[in-house]
Amino acid sequence: MTYRRRPASESIDLPEDRGCLRWVLGLPLAVLVYLPAAYLCSVSLTLRPDGPYDPIRDDVRFTAAVCVALCFAGLLLTAVPLFHRTLGRWWYAAPFLLASVAFLRGQTV
Repeated sequence: MTYRRRPASESIDLPEDRGCLRWVLGLPLAVLVYLPAAYLCSVSLTLRPDGPYDPIRDDVRFTAAVCVALCFAGLLLTAVPLFHRTLGRWWYAAPFLLASVAFLRGQTV
């Protein structure tokens, strides 16, 4: 019994097939992970503590830490081979930027 090898034109992983898969994988990732992270980052940037012993300072640090944790979870999820092949490399930029801003805000408050 001989098996016939598929030509490259009959590949299952064609670029035009990825359009719907990008929406299916990217939209929940953006809505469930990056949107709350962006909100928490904006909250941590908006809150202004009055003095060095203001309790809002702890709230800013907490929201910044949760934002960094969400971004890290999103980065780990994006690094899964299925996401990495489908979504591309630019999906690493948004969580890295959000986490950097939140981390700096949490450290400088």
